[in-house]
Amino acid sequence: MAEEPSDLPLIRQYRDWLGAGTTTNDTERSRFFADGLVVLDTNVLLNLYEYTPSARNQVLNALEQVKDRLWLPYQVGLEFIRGRHRVLDARVRALQEAPATVNRKLMEARQAVLAARDLVQSLLLRYAQDTEAGTALGTEITNQAIDSLLAPWRTTLLEHVQTLKREHDLALSSVGTDDPVLPRVAELFGSQIATPPDPRTVRQRVEDATSYRFPNQIPPGFSDAGKGTPLKSAGDYLLWEEIIERAQEPNTPGRVLFVSRDVKEDWYEAAEPGRGPRPWPMLADELRMRSGAELCIETPQQFFQGIRHYLDAEITEATYEEIDRAADRAEKQVLTEYEAGQFDPPQDLALAAYRAAGLTTAATREAIASSSQRMFQWWLIGVTAELGRRNPTDDELSVLLPAASRSALPPAPYWEPGEVLLQGEWPYRTSSWIAPWFVQVIRATPEADRLILQRLAAQQADLSAQDT
Repeated sequence: MAEEPSDLPLIRQYRDWLGAGTTTNDTERSRFFADGLVVLDTNVLLNLYEYTPSARNQVLNALEQVKDRLWLPYQVGLEFIRGRHRVLDARVRALQEAPATVNRKLMEARQAVLAARDLVQSLLLRYAQDTEAGTALGTEITNQAIDSLLAPWRTTLLEHVQTLKREHDLALSSVGTDDPVLPRVAELFGSQIATPPDPRTVRQRVEDATSYRFPNQIPPGFSDAGKGTPLKSAGDYLLWEEIIERAQEPNTPGRVLFVSRDVKEDWYEAAEPGRGPRPWPMLADELRMRSGAELCIETPQQFFQGIRHYLDAEITEATYEEIDRAADRAEKQVLTEYEAGQFDPPQDLALAAYRAAGLTTAATREAIASSSQRMFQWWLIGVTAELGRRNPTDDELSVLLPAASRSALPPAPYWEPGEVLLQGEWPYRTSSWIAPWFVQVIRATPEADRLILQRLAAQQADLSAQDT
């Protein structure tokens, strides 16, 4: 009797490469939801801080369906605990800065209409000598007329922003005092959390990643090579090794369901003619070879659809939409204060910001190239784009990094009062707070550039203070 094609050694050995890369067979996929070890990546847990309270409760209740099979790697737990402040900071700042951004965008629209009017007036005069039509345009399209059109739209937009602020149930202070998410997550995992790996093991794994796997682009995590310290860049690989080690333990389910929104090239193989992007087949190969377990990798969207389909969890379409939006926001890449201190910006971008700001001194030029001035470099990139001093590139990160704040309370306990800056140079000495890194920059900068930097910081603070 002839062997089934799937039983032939060649086909069996390379089955992961011959398939779509995901568990497309419904029966096979259902087994992962029925009895597989479920591992959630850090981004899945941090997304809980992005959801509305109702969506968050639905997601947590859905996870209760697999509670007895959840397992938290040490790397994921560490990144989750350390990353909560960063996620909340980005959310809070986005809401704080929204009114200023709305006003700025409407002002840009106003200026664009006036520029269009001026253009047509000049064309009428140049090519038709029609001063009467030009005058009529000037009478019809005025600042007041444009403002009257924009006013109700501004009111509507700002009302929506204020509603979002009122419904925002998480504050930065809640991370340390009254975090509603952390206890739910802790209860969900219970004792099913990994202990810290031995430091010698971590060191060996970091060396394996940086010396062999990353240079040869062996997934996962090779796209992070060179980002921050070797330990930081090896985070994905450290997680992967923990998963393999857990799958090797006795009485571990023979299937691992890994859930992550990370679909970069170091987790997913690019699309080719005849198929779309897929998790790297060599990941399934490696897990099977080293532990005997099967692997299924799914995005949060796929995973929660699977929970509803196979385990009858109650998740509304509105919650699915929030899960999708959280994934979309992640792809847009917003850089916050935490990341700004970890990664060097592209030097050509920092230099473009230096020139756009009108800076001239050699000392500031040196700061733009110094690895110890990352916060300043990223801020200058962000503020010159925010204030319209230059046009950001298509792939440029959005930078959420203020240098000063006009608020009653400091954005963080370590911010300094405005009096630390010189009288006559800083306009808000008694009504502002200054980021410590900016204070250091100002003190080390020659007067010509110092005044320019403080003007930029003041304009940025003014925008954030409007309608907040």
